[in-house]
Amino acid sequence: SPLPPQEHEKPPAIANGELRINGKGKKLRKPRTIYSSLQLQALNQRFQQTQYLALPERAELAAQLGLTQTQVKIWFQNKRSKYKKIMKQG
Repeated sequence: SPLPPQEHEKPPAIANGELRINGKGKKLRKPRTIYSSLQLQALNQRFQQTQYLALPERAELAAQLGLTQTQVKIWFQNKRSKYKKIMKQG
């Protein structure tokens, strides 16, 4: 049976990249981003120049690559942590 109209018209609220369904705390995660080899090449190249992006740099890079700023931000966060881990191992 179809839901009452007010139920399915409400878009789910998005909190830090996770879709929240009707505030009951049941979280649906967004599927993980698959980056193209071109995007990865650009991201890795940029990371070699600098491990931290200023906001305008992040906005520009995201726009160039067709990614969201959040995707770029999180990619850099993950890359830094991976990099530090490798450095610790020597």
